[in-house]
Formats: sequence, C-alpha cells, structure tokens
Amino acid sequence: MSHSKNRLAEETSPYLQQHADNPVDWFAWGAEALEKARAEDKPVLLSIGYSACHWCHVMAHESFEDAETAALMNELFVNIKVDREERPDIDKIYQTAQLLLTRRTGGWPLTMFLAADDQSPFFGGTYFPKQPRHGLPSFKEVLRLAHDYYRSRRGEIRDNAAAVRGALAKIYGPDDAAAAPAPQLQDAAARALENLFDPEHGGLGTEPKFPQCACLEWALDYWARGAPPAARARSAHIALFTLERMSRGGVYDQIGGGFYRYSVDERWEIPHFEKMLYDNGPLLGLLARAWSAGGGAMLRDKARETARWVMREMQLPEGGYCSTLDADSEEGEGAYYVWSERELEELPQDERQVVRHCYHLDRRANFEGRHHLAEWRTPEQTAQHLKRAPDEVRGLLQRARETLFNRRLERTPPARDDKILTGWNALMIKGMAEAAYRFGEPEYEASARRALSFIRRVMWRDGRLLATCRDGRARLNAYLDDYAFLMDAILCLSQARWDGGDFLFAVRLADTLLEQYEDTQRGGFYFTPHDHESLIQRPRVLADEATPSGYGTAAVALGRIGMMLGEERYLRAAARALEQAAAAMQRAPEHHTTLLKAHAEQCEPPEIVIIRGGDETLRQWLAETARHYHPARLCFAIPAHAQDLPPAFADKRAPSDAGAAVAYPCRGTVCDAPLHDLGALAQHLRAGAATFAG
Repeated sequence: MSHSKNRLAEETSPYLQQHADNPVDWFAWGAEALEKARAEDKPVLLSIGYSACHWCHVMAHESFEDAETAALMNELFVNIKVDREERPDIDKIYQTAQLLLTRRTGGWPLTMFLAADDQSPFFGGTYFPKQPRHGLPSFKEVLRLAHDYYRSRRGEIRDNAAAVRGALAKIYGPDDAAAAPAPQLQDAAARALENLFDPEHGGLGTEPKFPQCACLEWALDYWARGAPPAARARSAHIALFTLERMSRGGVYDQIGGGFYRYSVDERWEIPHFEKMLYDNGPLLGLLARAWSAGGGAMLRDKARETARWVMREMQLPEGGYCSTLDADSEEGEGAYYVWSERELEELPQDERQVVRHCYHLDRRANFEGRHHLAEWRTPEQTAQHLKRAPDEVRGLLQRARETLFNRRLERTPPARDDKILTGWNALMIKGMAEAAYRFGEPEYEASARRALSFIRRVMWRDGRLLATCRDGRARLNAYLDDYAFLMDAILCLSQARWDGGDFLFAVRLADTLLEQYEDTQRGGFYFTPHDHESLIQRPRVLADEATPSGYGTAAVALGRIGMMLGEERYLRAAARALEQAAAAMQRAPEHHTTLLKAHAEQCEPPEIVIIRGGDETLRQWLAETARHYHPARLCFAIPAHAQDLPPAFADKRAPSDAGAAVAYPCRGTVCDAPLHDLGALAQHLRAGAATFAG
C-alpha cells in the first residue's frame, strides 16, 4: 500500500493495531474484504490471534513485517486479520474447521485459507516459520501451495467444504433427540476428573497445564453438595490440592499477584507469562469460596493479592477492566518477571536467606539463566529449617517481596491490552464480588460496581449489550457469554450488597437473552444473536473452554432468576437448554461441568435466603452468611427502606424495629419459618454448609 499504515489503524483492537504498520494489505473481517475476495476470485488468508500471544508476535516479526512475504500475500490473497477476543464467533468456527481439516489441535496464531465465494476453509494450520524448521514448511512455501491448490482443485475444494460444513453442523447444531440429562452424570464426571487428576502436582492432565477453573469449581461444589463419602473426599482433594499447588507455583506471580495463563510443565513451575482477565476472575472467586469452606489462610492471601493486582494494574479510571498483559517485554518473553542471581544477592542478608530457602534458589536458574520464583517450601518449613519463628520468616519474606516488587517497577512492563470485553469484565466482576462477600471487603465490591457501572453506561445501548470497547468506542454485537456471565455476576454482586437497580438490569438481560439467543423451536441457546451476520455455521457452544460455558452459565442464571421471581419462562428455558445438551453431557461430562452445575440445581433447587432489616443489623447478618459455604445457596440482605422489589421479595417484610432483622429461607416453592435472631440463622446455615475441616 502507498500509505504508511494499513486499514487496521482504524480498529479498536490493540492486536489489530499492532499490525497497522505491516506491509500486508490487511483488512478487518467485514463486507469490504469478503466482497473483494468474491469480485477478484481471490482466496482469503485469515489470520487469527490476540495481543498477548507470544507466537503471534513471532510470526508477525518473521513474516508479516517482511516486505517480500507481504508482497506475496498481497498478490495471492485477500488478507484478513481477526482478534479472537473481539470475534470469538469466527475463532470458534475456524478453530474447529482446522481440527477437522488437519486432525491437529489448533491455537494461536491460527492461519486459515478460505474459498472466495463462501468462506469455506480448504487448508489451515497455526504458526508457520519464515524458514523451514521443526518439520514445518516455510510460510512463503505454504502461501504458494495454498494458492496453487485453490486454482487447480476447485471441485475437490467444493467437496471438502461440503464435508466440513456438514461436520460443523453436526458439532454445533441442535440435538433432534433431546432428553433430560441422567441423574448419574454428576458421579460420572467425578470419576472422569479423578482419572485426569495428577496426584503428585495437582491439576488435570499433563503438561501444558491450564487452570481449568470450571472443573475445579465443580469439584468443590460436588464435594459440598454431599456426594458419596469416598468420592466426596477425592473431589475435595482435587479442588483444594490443585489450588494450593497453583498458588504456590510459578504459574502464580509470587511478587505482584495474579495468575499466568498456563504452565508449560507438570509442576506449575514455568508459565507462559501472559496474564488473562478471564482466568483471574474465576480463580479469584474460587480461592475466596475455597477459603470460606476451610481451605486455609494461604488461599485467602493469594485471593487478596490477586484482587489488589487487578485493581492496581487492570482496572481503568473509567471503571472497566483491561483484557490481558502480554507475555513479552523489551527483553523477551517473561523477562519482566524473572531475576538474575546478582539482583537476588542485593537483598538484605536475612531476607535473602529466607527467599533462597523458600523459593529453592540454591539450584540452577530455571528460566533462561535467571530465576522464576515458585514457593517450593512453605514459610513454616523455612522457619523450621532456619530455626526462626514462623511469623518472623513471614515478615522477612513479605519485605523481600516488596523490595523485589519495587525493583520490578523500574523495568519496562509488558504491554497491556486495554480493550474492555463485556464477558471477561463480567467474570472479574463476579470474582471480585465473591471476594468482597467472603472477606467483607468493601474495596473489592466498589471495584466490581465501577466495572458494572461502566458496562451499563457504555456497553448497554438501545436495550442490547455490545461486546467490546476501547477509547470510548463500544462496538460489535454481544455474544451469549456476555449476557450469561453478566447475569451471573450481578447475582453474585447482589449478595455482597443488594441493589435493586442492578437486579432489574439482570432481569432485562435475561429477557434479551431469551429474545435474541434462544432456539424457541428446539430449546437451547445460540452463541450469536438472531440478527448476527451469517457465517458458515451458527454455533451452540456447550462445553467449558478457557472460560466457563456461556450456555451452561445461562442455564444456571436463568434457573436462579426464575426461582427468585417465580417466573416459569426462565425455568422452562433453562430446562430445555439442558435437554438439548444431555447427549453431549453424557459423552463427556467432565467437559460440561458448568452444565452439570445447572443440572444439579434443576434436580435440587438452590436455597434463597432473604434477610430484611436495618442497615447495621443487615451487615452483621450478611457477614454470618458469608462464613458458611454452600454451593447452592444465595443470600440477599435487603434494607428495610428498599423500593421496587419483585413481588416474591416484597412480601418478605422487615421488622418494625430498626435494630432487628429477619431471615426468610426458601428452596424452590417452599419456605421455612422465618428466623428472627442471628443465632438461629447461624444454626440454619451451619446445618447445610460444608467445611474442609469437617
């Protein structure tokens, strides 16, 4: 192109803007690019990635910034760049297509070649190097082969495209033989997770190890719901042991707080250093819940550190949370987070001694000649080894961490992707709200409300949610996940502090979700709204992925709102969604744990405890509810002066005495006798709660 920047300079995505200086004639996904491909009969080169993706950066430097490679791309293809975080609909479809075509798992960068007329994929892969290596052809060789194949094998491409479309329709389409899920699915999922569990290091599967937060949350809930005793103990261990190992490991930032995306090894020692909002929100909430069930002070401390990191580094002044921190900085991947021997030697002697023992620094550096910190020995073990008091060791360790944190601030930090994604913000709002509720931290609640206020102010337009915003520009249709996660987050935030306006907003979200995403003929939910652009497939995404299933979360949230309001249409939509998902749940229950949560609550409705009273008394009673863990209990402390309550709440009146309160425990359509004193409420809560200590 003749001008210095290409079309991507006008986009809201930092990832697309990273490619604005490429000599490639990039388009964003849209009508202009697709019409050009059809008019010129040029195949589409679709490149999908995200701003914190290390190998996306490598491929960009090697190929997209190379004038010779770019010239070949421009000559042979219409080139489209997609941010998978802004367009998960496109990413889901073509990741699945890549697997169907190559029989290899996908990832990012995703490189797909599409037919000009209908965007059907005919070839693909992930990262391709500039020069042939590791059994991979060079990218330029791939470009020529793909172009030649497209020109000479049209009939074969049409046949393969039809097969791929048919497979996509089978994977993402409705189940014509829908039925209610079998009750034994919960126990089947528990057995499957036991088979995947690593008893030595925690986590599910082998390296690379991802948090798989939805599975851990389900394991905690399965234990707390009263599973058979032996299975119950194993499920509790899977959740607690994994959280402990992750929190002590290198997949957690021991200096600044927050979790990295995944560990490249089975021991959680060396991470891929990007930090994602979507991991840290669910992990924050899960740590808080596990602590409230008796999981130990270390989990509480890691949750608090994570919350502080989010507020410090990921929340913008206008309220929304940023999406990611890059894995790379000026010196390369992970360089911002690791330590040279010389830097560690500069610590005061007492601090250095504690750090060296706790983080096992008396061995060879574990990351490219430098040390990445993981807590191999607990402060108590270090105290015993050094013959010091545990409190003294904890104090020295904390001072050393503060020193290293301040020194790290002198480095150039990794880039931050500051676009605001509605669904990912909702995941963090829920995590922050859960921590606020469990720890009694008004600062966390205020952070969550600032983010929710931003979404309501900027991302809610004409009765619809938008998916992404940057620099005040909100755009793109929201996806099912955005609605589902936000409904779920508001219910959680309503436990930390009741706000009638927020709850009514959750009801509006539920109505829009049913209007725009429900398959009214067969039941279940589409990932995109009814008025979304037509792609080669309209997916239904049932399984948990890096984030919990939006489909499953919608079923949970609709079921809960339906119970709270006594509204049959929400309950009916949730039940039909589970019927549509039953076959998938039966095939692989461990991949559908969010749907299993919805299923459990359909079989045994959650308990809803409404507390009414004066403000000061409400705070005491609400704090009592937070001390008792139950996965299917919602507690709402509603002030006596609250207005415009739903009928099901309005008839639960506050005492006339401003210093008194009353709790109304209900399950399904049945309510127990009101509880008029705090001791009676505590006894009721203990009776249904679960604790690791017990």
